Amino acid sequence: MDFTPTEEQSAARALAARILGDLATHERLAATGTGSDPELWRALCAAGLSEAVLETGLLGLVLLAEEQGRTTAQVPFTASAVYGLLTLARHGTRKQRARLLPGLLAGTMVVTGAFPAYDGQGAVRAGPGGRLAGAVPWVPWLRDATHVLVPDETRALWLVALRGAGVEPVELTAPWSAGRLVLDGARGERVGVPGAYAGVLGAARIAFAGLQAGVCAGALARAVAYTSVREQFGRPLSAHQAVQLRAADAYMDTEAIRVTAYEAAWRYDEGLSYAEEALTAAWWAAEAGTRVVHAGQHLHGGLGADLDHPVHRHFLWGRQLGAYLGCGTELLAELGDLLAKGTPA
Repeated sequence: MDFTPTEEQSAARALAARILGDLATHERLAATGTGSDPELWRALCAAGLSEAVLETGLLGLVLLAEEQGRTTAQVPFTASAVYGLLTLARHGTRKQRARLLPGLLAGTMVVTGAFPAYDGQGAVRAGPGGRLAGAVPWVPWLRDATHVLVPDETRALWLVALRGAGVEPVELTAPWSAGRLVLDGARGERVGVPGAYAGVLGAARIAFAGLQAGVCAGALARAVAYTSVREQFGRPLSAHQAVQLRAADAYMDTEAIRVTAYEAAWRYDEGLSYAEEALTAAWWAAEAGTRVVHAGQHLHGGLGADLDHPVHRHFLWGRQLGAYLGCGTELLAELGDLLAKGTPA
């Protein structure tokens, strides 16, 4: 296996880093509040980064998601790329791709996902003519989306235009413009064959693991910068062994998230089995990601308790990503069941 980015993937990543570095600043993020930044979204789409996802595959998206996470940029880029672009590219029909991909590439269409499938009393049910009923307690980026990809109680996938659905604002730990999705007869468009749900969920877990790798890298970079200049007892905090060990552990955790996400994405792009690898990457993102963002905040000392400090935003994102698409124990149990069967999907 070879995780070395191609020339196209490296170029897209560098472009994303430049745009996000210029526009996803602490001052702009603070002014945005819990919403998204429409100017940044337009800039990313105008630069052709959505098209780059189609050209560079899931591994390319993981690299771009890292850059989004590094800056905690409040745009639905990773969500729309994995639930919209990659899902339609792999599971959509030729007519669906011709009709829907242009809007996704231009940024006029934004897709999020009501994932994982909700099994509660309000689980989504599909009726005659693709009419859907039910509710999903919270969906990230729902307030920014034009469409949502919804699995019903049988795990069939439906693409729903939000103009025909109800959206109630919900605030999460992270400022992800989330909402409660209410479906009362909204019409859905069937996407993919039976079994596509598992593939989309696996791809989403890999993409959001990449996002978590970036969040952790950003938190650690801030901690390193702070401890290098903050002095205690006449020398920088970074000179103390306890600080060095804490930062080293956080670095190793971050690298574990990154390399497992890369491996899973590479296998996805190569057409190999990737279910076990997707769960492994998601587990590292959940367990190690939480450790890293806690370390990043703790290494800032009392400053880390300031809710307005940039590192706190990494903490909120890391905590949210640690639970999204399955917490550590859930993922480990699912991986154990898969290994016990001995038949990776």
